[in-house]
Amino acid sequence: MKHGSGMVSYIVKRLLSTIPVMLVVAVTVFLLVRIGNSDPAAVIAGDYAGQERVEQIRTQLGLDEPIVRQFIIWISGVLRGDLGTSIFSGLPVSRLISQRVIPTFTLAVLTMGFAILFAVPLGSIAGWKAGSWIDKLVMIVSVFAFSFPVFLIGYILVYVFSLNMDLLPVQGYKSISEGLGPFLSHIALPVMALGSVYVALIARMTRASMIQVLREDYIRTARAKGLASGKVVIIHALKNAAIPIATVIGVGFAGLIGGVVVTETVFNIPGLGRLTATAIVNKDYPVIQGVVLLFAATYVLVNLVIDISYTFLDPRIKY
Repeated sequence: MKHGSGMVSYIVKRLLSTIPVMLVVAVTVFLLVRIGNSDPAAVIAGDYAGQERVEQIRTQLGLDEPIVRQFIIWISGVLRGDLGTSIFSGLPVSRLISQRVIPTFTLAVLTMGFAILFAVPLGSIAGWKAGSWIDKLVMIVSVFAFSFPVFLIGYILVYVFSLNMDLLPVQGYKSISEGLGPFLSHIALPVMALGSVYVALIARMTRASMIQVLREDYIRTARAKGLASGKVVIIHALKNAAIPIATVIGVGFAGLIGGVVVTETVFNIPGLGRLTATAIVNKDYPVIQGVVLLFAATYVLVNLVIDISYTFLDPRIKY
């Protein structure tokens, strides 16, 4: 019972610690979208509108209120689940986000799954065979994958698999409800393009962590007892190398959020990335605020899950 109550107490404390983080994010986002020379009311009114029309729109949007009051009104709405209304479409921001969230999170989850599936075995083998040709090959490929920007990798994959080999569609997105085949064929290239960077990142961290763990005394003891090398690597070494790997996965999620915006643009995926890009171009600040807050909350949640996973990966870590 103590263990269970300790876990609950730890989770509650970590959740409470996210409140000031999210408040700082909210304030920062609110201020950033208002810094600059552009006036949302003037943008909506158009180039040929008179000052009277601009002032009328500014009043409708509440932009004539003091900035502190604007923030209080906005954050009060956020706490009620109201993220505001899009300046250009006139639709609730929450509805726009709900229409785009599934493609984005599908891409993000599959990308991270793809990265972990390939990176952990590759990094483990490289660490196990440190200094060998396998290790050097894995590191060379990792360096190249990590050096290229996502959009360039995406265009290369499109050229090879779509234009030359005609195996996969160039762009677009199909939901899984339209069939598993169309879904996988459309999501494959975006996942490979975005995932290649994280395969490189996680593989390098896995290799470094494995090399360090394989030098520990208990690994030498396990080998001295005659355990097969494969069992030593998988059962003993990989388990104890898991915390740094989990950490880099959590940190990598921040970069994944930025990569989603580029990837969705390249592959014409109707997700939050494209919604954000369009909102930035149109200076649709309610949409920008809503999407950035969602991304920030997701990142904080992922890091909370990573923190909690430490207690399962290493029993020595106390609550």
